[in-house]
Amino acid sequence: QVRLVESGGGLVQAGGSLRLSCAASGSFPSIVTMGWFRQTPGEERELVAGVGSGGNTNYADSVKGRFTISRDNAVNTVNLQMNTLRPEDTAVYYCRIWGYGFNYWGQGTQVTVSS
Repeated sequence: QVRLVESGGGLVQAGGSLRLSCAASGSFPSIVTMGWFRQTPGEERELVAGVGSGGNTNYADSVKGRFTISRDNAVNTVNLQMNTLRPEDTAVYYCRIWGYGFNYWGQGTQVTVSS
């Protein structure tokens, strides 16, 4: 059983920063992609940023230059540093790990950016 525990969400003013963390426990392959998705009411969940097992990263266009994803394979964590936050970044953020034949999600953490 794989468990993902997220932390770091909250309320911040526009222009501020937050750092999300996700700790994965349980048994899963070493070759996995870790990432963050977000979802607002009535919308589909969208990829914010992902990082492969080799360290390659990809970002949604809307967060490039503002968000940075990182992972620590030694402790199975993935972090998302979010700077220069905007009201449109308000969403529930979900951690995810996935690979061939498996897919796990965290429970989500709320990020609210006030204008």
